Amino acid sequence: MILDGKIGAIPNTPGVYLMKGSNGSILYVGKARNLRQRVRSYFRPSGDSRYHVRFLIARVADVDYIVTDTEKEALILENSLIKEHRPRYNFNLRDDKTYFSLRMDLTEQFPRLNIVRKVPRDGARYFGPYASASAARAVLKELYKLFPLRHYPLDSCRRRGRPCLFYQIRQCSAPCYGRISPEDYGALAEGAALFLEGKNREVVGMFTRKMAAAARAEQYEEAARFRDLLRSMEVTLERQKVIRQGGDSDVVGFHRSGSRLQIAILFIRGGSLLGSRGFSLSWELDDDEGISSFVSEYYSKEVFIPEEILLPLSLPEQDALAELLTEQRGVRVSVTFPQRGVKAGLVELACRNAASAAAEKAGAAAGVEAALTELVERLHLAVIPRRIECYDISTIGGRFAVGSRVVFSDGEADKSLYRHYRIRQSAQADDFAMMREVLARRFMNEDPAGFPDLIVVDGGIGQLNVLVRVLEELNVEGVAAAALAKSRVARDMRNAALHRSAERVFLPGRKNPVVLRQNAPPLLLLARIRDEAHRFAITYHKKLRGKAAITSELAEIPGIGEKRQRGLLLHFGSLEKIRAASRDELASVQGMTRQTADAVWNHFHAPDVPDR
Repeated sequence: MILDGKIGAIPNTPGVYLMKGSNGSILYVGKARNLRQRVRSYFRPSGDSRYHVRFLIARVADVDYIVTDTEKEALILENSLIKEHRPRYNFNLRDDKTYFSLRMDLTEQFPRLNIVRKVPRDGARYFGPYASASAARAVLKELYKLFPLRHYPLDSCRRRGRPCLFYQIRQCSAPCYGRISPEDYGALAEGAALFLEGKNREVVGMFTRKMAAAARAEQYEEAARFRDLLRSMEVTLERQKVIRQGGDSDVVGFHRSGSRLQIAILFIRGGSLLGSRGFSLSWELDDDEGISSFVSEYYSKEVFIPEEILLPLSLPEQDALAELLTEQRGVRVSVTFPQRGVKAGLVELACRNAASAAAEKAGAAAGVEAALTELVERLHLAVIPRRIECYDISTIGGRFAVGSRVVFSDGEADKSLYRHYRIRQSAQADDFAMMREVLARRFMNEDPAGFPDLIVVDGGIGQLNVLVRVLEELNVEGVAAAALAKSRVARDMRNAALHRSAERVFLPGRKNPVVLRQNAPPLLLLARIRDEAHRFAITYHKKLRGKAAITSELAEIPGIGEKRQRGLLLHFGSLEKIRAASRDELASVQGMTRQTADAVWNHFHAPDVPDR
């Protein structure tokens, strides 16, 4: 074999290896404590029985390597090279959603909690993660009942004439108006942080001591406040399910199904199971290498690193990984493969979650495949519509007119291919002309290899005719066309009852529409695609209208032209934040002067100007 001589020359040291294709492109980047041994394992003379390994090796034309001094350096270099080259056979978590966390900076005056997406190493304390902003807000809502921390920035609170409504309902201690001392507020903030970390015993002890001290000093109202707080905490703690004693852990489990690797992470915070997160990834190589690559890339992002990570198998670079994560976190991080006891049970639970998610995805994929196959029959298509595009128009009287394109690949939304279109030529409220402009722009100067199997437009026979005409004029072949018309509500004149008609699919060359069975998978799939196109269009339309409304209000202020309007919006992000800004904050924006800052502030705060 051509590579045999090169593999024999690879040193037995830690490092990174790069597998390349015949055109020089990097197919895979891996790390190893022993480069020669690791690379040679892929090119055994007898051939590797694992089909997914053979699939990669058949495409490898060359192997390069970079030697490092330690395994930790190899981990860092591997991660950097993956981010730079994005090899086809490595994990790509770039487009994965980020979960939400709660942030508290105890160094600021009167700390408060914020909902954030990223967890940078900035010295603040982070709690979570939470699967959605609504879940994080629900936690905050309950927390404010126990710990009345401030809700808003101090500047905006102090501009009010009196404490806000949250103070009236005892969910804010009003530090901005001096209703609580900095020391007592600091105790509340520290208690909230400990409570979110699951250190409930420490919280209870701290407030019990404060209650006793207040009682000894005959500050009975203060002692009663701490008593009520402790009682509320007891009720809350009774609802929490503790699965182990203290500590923050991430528990990793996996399930292998062919070339798909389903990974589940259980988040344990303060001994309580807080939530979970799943990943479905294509992986062609060994399980241990897959878990190692996943963990390295996942924790290289701005996510919370716990004190302990439990793995479903032993990794060759486990010690180096723990050393790297310890360096990132600033506190010791343990990376272990438990084989007995409670921790092993948690890993088994994570693996069951991964297997359940994999089974659910397999069932959903089978359902989508059946729906696509039925669409071929009902819509008389030449091929299974693997890629479906849908277009919609959103406008009000021709103003702020926009078009949208959404793309579904194998029945799943492919948001990287979504597009917005600002309508340029059709100034009047002519839906057909707008649709024609959007479709023409989509197919002009684009590679036919990226054309869909099926295009669906939102509307009836008129929109379908526009689509067909554009395809004919631009000589687009191999693309099926259809229009999905919404159901209509009609009144029965005999008994005044309302009836809803079925949704109809219009096809080229056919006078009568195809009526799919209500709630049938093919119709539900088409309706989901159509509704997504409508949502995507109307969201962009509202955004343009909102920007125009903000700009029109700023334009009323003397001395604020287009350049300063743009600068204010880029700096603050919204009209509400501009309204809440101080004179100094306004003056600090590039292009603003003290005089124009005063004009903006007076516009929003002058007594004779009504609240907008």
